[in-house]
Amino acid sequence: MVMRTASLLLFLLTVGSASAQSSSIHPSEGFTCKNHDPVEMERFRTTDPQGWQRAIDAREELDARTAAFDQEQARGGGVSYIIPVVFHIIHDDGPENISDEQVRDAIRVLNNDYNKLNADWVTVRPEFLDLVADVGIEFRLAQRDPQGNCTNGITRTRSDLTYEGDYGMTQLIQWPRNRYMNIWVGASANGAAGYTNYPWVLDGSPESDGIVVKHDYVGSIGTSSNGSSRVLTHEVGHWLNLPHCWGNSNEPGMEENCSMDDGVADTPLTQGWTSCILSGATCGSPLDNVENYMEYSYCAKMFTIGQGTRMIAALTSSIAQRSSLWQPANVAFTGVLEEPILCQARLRATDREICAGSTVTFLDESFNNVIARNWEFPGGEPSTSTDQQPQVTYSQPGVYPVTLTVSDGSIALTAEEEAYIVVLPDTGPSWPLVDSFEGISALTSPEWTVDDPDGNGGFTLTGAAAYTGSNAIRLANSGALAGSVDAVVSSTLDATGLSSMTIGFRYAFARRQSWNDDVLRMYVSTNCGATWSPRKTLRGSIDLATAPNQTSVFVPTSAQWAYAEASSFGPSTFVPNLRIKFEFTSDGGNHLYIDDINVDGVPLTTDITSVQGGQAVLITPNPTSDRIRVSLDPKSTWPHTITLFDAQGSLVRSWSGLMSNGDGVELDLSDCAPGIHQLIITHREGRSAHRVLVER
Repeated sequence: MVMRTASLLLFLLTVGSASAQSSSIHPSEGFTCKNHDPVEMERFRTTDPQGWQRAIDAREELDARTAAFDQEQARGGGVSYIIPVVFHIIHDDGPENISDEQVRDAIRVLNNDYNKLNADWVTVRPEFLDLVADVGIEFRLAQRDPQGNCTNGITRTRSDLTYEGDYGMTQLIQWPRNRYMNIWVGASANGAAGYTNYPWVLDGSPESDGIVVKHDYVGSIGTSSNGSSRVLTHEVGHWLNLPHCWGNSNEPGMEENCSMDDGVADTPLTQGWTSCILSGATCGSPLDNVENYMEYSYCAKMFTIGQGTRMIAALTSSIAQRSSLWQPANVAFTGVLEEPILCQARLRATDREICAGSTVTFLDESFNNVIARNWEFPGGEPSTSTDQQPQVTYSQPGVYPVTLTVSDGSIALTAEEEAYIVVLPDTGPSWPLVDSFEGISALTSPEWTVDDPDGNGGFTLTGAAAYTGSNAIRLANSGALAGSVDAVVSSTLDATGLSSMTIGFRYAFARRQSWNDDVLRMYVSTNCGATWSPRKTLRGSIDLATAPNQTSVFVPTSAQWAYAEASSFGPSTFVPNLRIKFEFTSDGGNHLYIDDINVDGVPLTTDITSVQGGQAVLITPNPTSDRIRVSLDPKSTWPHTITLFDAQGSLVRSWSGLMSNGDGVELDLSDCAPGIHQLIITHREGRSAHRVLVER
């Protein structure tokens, strides 16, 4: 058979071989794969010639070892190949934050496929039954982390990079490759179902070593399915030096694939398959091995004996430190042979911020060997539970703790989370919102929630600079934080009764270098924060910078502030639990400041509006060119406060006192700029908001 020249790759496998019987993938979706991509090869060769040559040398060494490899000799002395595994779940509190059970199911599928324990192998075409391999590799979740601490082999990191699934995501967390096989799970796998590289490519790049897989291709349960469950089997094959069955082509089904080969003697030459045609025969072969895990045929159920030998040759080689993984000392270090013991109580909630009346699902993620548990939910219904995944409803706004105690029958451990569940009002305070952050000492939930997934400090209240008054909010950004994402999120706001709405804010920002492209996005949520819709985006390279580049700490002057707003809101936005989020993605720029966040609106009625307490407000004339009179019906003996804001949320008039005079209160607006203004009337039983149109 013709031996193919393997490529220097950075490839993206879209879909591995999947079970045809219950596949959720349809062949019409097609495939993409950057295996042997000429653009990537040329870029690697020209930008890193030394790295290129090291990879070529490693490939030649591994090819020579594989050609001379005697698997029976390698297995002498009862050698067992156990690979310690760690799954890094990179998530944004979405479905990609898969359960421990789904991860364990993925390990089950791997072990079945690599040890000829999959029930469907007996249905392989008779011509290939004698070639179905028991590869003899066992995968076990680590029981000890790199520091020797107890673990369940699963880490969880919250980051927006889950939506990228690229190299940057993998750099959030990685355990040493000479001790663990790293698998990263995200909402995306860089546009693929999963991807990895050959050992000879990764030999000189330990920071890139591992497998990335999209969450709905992990195992066969949870967010995945039987039809998606063989992607990891396929990817581990690549990680252990197996090419696709059709050789080094980017696309299966091409005639030119017949001139290549996968370097395995017992896999027939083939063009490659994207459908399960069991009688398929190409390249002059009597019958193609369509049911192979390294095909795209949707009916994968086997490795051949030759493929198993090739993988063991790679696993027993020092290339990319594969041979270090299964050594007895490392098996002991990672604890994979230890009996599971209860060593940590840990809990998680599917949502930590909800509106009153909503339900939260809690998960017991304690490890290991939990046989009994007791939950405590102050403020929730039920208030206690012994279920593994209890569902709890919170009816009153507030901030509530959660406690979980677990036992293995002999010892008990407790996880206590103070201020863990934030319950917001299902109907927030009435619009408008005008917040210049005066009179407070810190950003505190639930009025403003700081989201700091990387633990680098996040948004804070500052007195260093402000557009109005003395306070603003600041994100202390720096070059070291490039790639991090931080947010500050409002509580609920009642936007019902509006016909239009404008959300405005002041901001100040400077870049450190001209290439900085930090991004500020403003989102709204119409379902209490369950989902978010972007409404305004400002980029450092376009319109976010309000001052020249500064390498020292940026503190804006009064002239270095800008104003931004969003006003294209439809009727579906005018809900009683509207929320606002400001999210900043760092690209190494300087500090960001935000001040004077305001939500203005045009009521459905613009002249007479009911005030809480049964009063009505009359504003005449409206529109006006110079002055208005504000009066109440019926008359009131309560003190009232009248405030008038312009379209940017700046205070232009204020009055306080008794409105018992039948003539009402007259306000001079002759020096006000033309446009829509918001008049707010506040008294002891509530407030009302009204549109005032100033014309010239």
